[in-house]
Amino acid sequence: MLINKIPMIKLEILFHDENLIAANKPNGLLVHRTSLATDAEEFALQILRNQICQQVFPCHRLDRKTSGVLIFALNPVSHAQIQKQFAENKVEKKYLAIVRGFTEKSGIINYPLKKENGILQDAITNFRTIDKSEIEIPFGKQATSRYSLVEITPKTGRMHQIRRHFAHILHPIIGDRPHGCNKQNKLFKEKWNMTTMLLHASEIRFSHPVLNQEILIKAPLNQEFMRTAKLLNLNFG
Repeated sequence: MLINKIPMIKLEILFHDENLIAANKPNGLLVHRTSLATDAEEFALQILRNQICQQVFPCHRLDRKTSGVLIFALNPVSHAQIQKQFAENKVEKKYLAIVRGFTEKSGIINYPLKKENGILQDAITNFRTIDKSEIEIPFGKQATSRYSLVEITPKTGRMHQIRRHFAHILHPIIGDRPHGCNKQNKLFKEKWNMTTMLLHASEIRFSHPVLNQEILIKAPLNQEFMRTAKLLNLNFG
């Protein structure tokens, strides 16, 4: 039974038909209830359900700290078909992130990641650098601080894959905890009052489960990401 109540926040709707709905999830919002985060009181699933007064079925997940495109099915058949596309790596996802240091022009991170049970899984992440900046703020032994704006295309979907992969190549995502750089996170908090993780699911491309047409959904960046990019003189090209 659906509860008709007005949510404390409303989600930005990016796509909506009789089979699917996509929303722009803000940073800090869980997709659904979990025993791992008992402090949370609002969840994307419940907010969206109440917002459109209809049952919704999450097709995939985004980390709590990650913003961007989140797809829900509006019936079990569409749900199963979209999840099958995700399982078969037929869904193309793109992310934007601001990371520490100067990244290569482009690259492939092919580094297996361990599951919680210790089993290794193949994990592949492609990226390209959109812009770089160097600002006159000393950091550690360096006289300046360097940052990169990157577009990321993961080829597999492991837990915290992007965050763990960029930490592995020593370009951690700004605002990431626990995979990021604590000293950088402290700098951003103290100098700019910025505590948001700068990872955003910007695009998703898949085949519509009923129409068999290619669907591309894009999510605008949140204000904190845009503010930080401006502070660091990073341009989106």
